[in-house]
Amino acid sequence: MLSDLLPAPAPPPAAAEVFGSRLPAAARYADLLATDGVVRGLIGPREAPRLWDRHLLNCAVMSELIPSGASVIDVGSGAGLPGIVLAVARPDLSVVLVEPLARRTAFLAEVVTELGLDDAVSVVRGRAEEVREAVDPADVVTARAVAPLDRLAGWCLPLTAPGGRLLALKGASASDEIAEHQTAIGRLGGATPVVRQCGVGLVDPPTTVVEIVRERVVEPATPRPAGRDRRRSGSDGGRGRGRTRRG
Repeated sequence: MLSDLLPAPAPPPAAAEVFGSRLPAAARYADLLATDGVVRGLIGPREAPRLWDRHLLNCAVMSELIPSGASVIDVGSGAGLPGIVLAVARPDLSVVLVEPLARRTAFLAEVVTELGLDDAVSVVRGRAEEVREAVDPADVVTARAVAPLDRLAGWCLPLTAPGGRLLALKGASASDEIAEHQTAIGRLGGATPVVRQCGVGLVDPPTTVVEIVRERVVEPATPRPAGRDRRRSGSDGGRGRGRTRRG
């Protein structure tokens, strides 16, 4: 049962502008994070006093990059950041929360029901690379504090519809990450990453988001069983002139 102990601080003025009529649901979610989220180890105790500025508003303002009626997959959703926040702020979105840990997916499912989001939000347990057959490619894939951009692109771009976008919440080092991983992202089918600043004038500092469009579909390589390579090696120098087997 979800507790009501130690509620989150009152929402700051910017929250009313960001969430509008959905502010009560956002405040309820903040309370759940500050209580059950802390007790269950999903949010650190020191995060509770700064839930609004550091977490909820930080995530909510990225919705300005998401078109109306879009489908969204939130990878590594954890306690629901940013997926739950986006679903609260933008009831026009359909959101899939992807999270591998059972204790987190249990919390997410409870929050979805508590906030009345069942029609718009679903929870899928698994890693991004494990759920590709279980979810439809989305218009937008989001991730926050999950991994460096090269690994993140490898996990998230296959879940993104062609022409769709990966939106990765990053910090001040976003440009450095882009410089380091741009080549790898291109090999994975991503366009040149672009840094976007969201919530200018609403949150300080603005939220930094790296946007990567899925330009082309790159199928993941299927590893060839080692035993087959050994059988083919020999007089043909390992070129495998025999009939190719499909695995």
